Amino acid sequence: MTATLIDGKAIAARMRSATQAEAEALAEAGWTPKLVSISVGDVAAAELYVRNQQRQAEAAGVAFEARNYPETISLEQLQGVLAGLNADPRVNGIIIQRPLPAHIPVKALQKAVHPMKDVEGMHPSSIGNIVYNDLTLGPCTAVAAVEILKTLPLKMEGLDVCVIGHSEIVGKPIAFLMMGLGATVTVCHHMTRQVAVHSRAADAVFVAVGKPGLVRGEMLKPGAALIDIGINRVDGKTVGDADFDSCAEVAGWITPVPGGVGPVTVAILMKNAVLATRMQMEHYRSAFAAAV
Repeated sequence: MTATLIDGKAIAARMRSATQAEAEALAEAGWTPKLVSISVGDVAAAELYVRNQQRQAEAAGVAFEARNYPETISLEQLQGVLAGLNADPRVNGIIIQRPLPAHIPVKALQKAVHPMKDVEGMHPSSIGNIVYNDLTLGPCTAVAAVEILKTLPLKMEGLDVCVIGHSEIVGKPIAFLMMGLGATVTVCHHMTRQVAVHSRAADAVFVAVGKPGLVRGEMLKPGAALIDIGINRVDGKTVGDADFDSCAEVAGWITPVPGGVGPVTVAILMKNAVLATRMQMEHYRSAFAAAV
């Protein structure tokens, strides 16, 4: 292995320290940040994520409430629940856990969360803001991946970047974020004819497809940074979208899975929770001042 292993846990710890200080300042002003997690039906698939989020929230000084609703709940009922949370000043952020039952489209719920409480950064307005390089509440995984790259000794301006995967909440936002930093970006997807041609020309490669072993060492430029965002289960183990062993022999830097993008994503979620709380505090104060 020649690549330097990127320690996502250490990056997340530094971010959490700053978030905790901000949360404490808000609490002293009477605005303790609070997140509400919404899951529907059998929570086994999301239970690990919820527990991890709760643990990280408590470490960052953010209150956390997990709510589970029966699988029989209707979309209209859930939208009513979200409307109530949107109107509750004691709730500062809302998380929609996946997976959801087939009759509950996740996009409908994401649209129902008020943009000011969209700590996951998945409301259409939050995604759209990235086009204008406005990261007020950006999509957590995409922002985390880019923040990791920014910790490396690479000049972002003019950097050749390849993004493999073009999902609305990860691949596309990463492309816009990197363009906002001055990088030259190529986006590859399932219709790209020769992904390796593009990835071998890149100084940094992001991959978020959900296909284990998709990226191999021969697909990388020697010394490139590889940010692996994939999460897959193979033979009882959690692995990314890259073949770690072959990629680590070629890359200059590489994120492990787990322990890479994941911890930083949760840290961004907590940072967003604190930012959302401050935004709401200022909003209510302005509204009160205008009323009097």
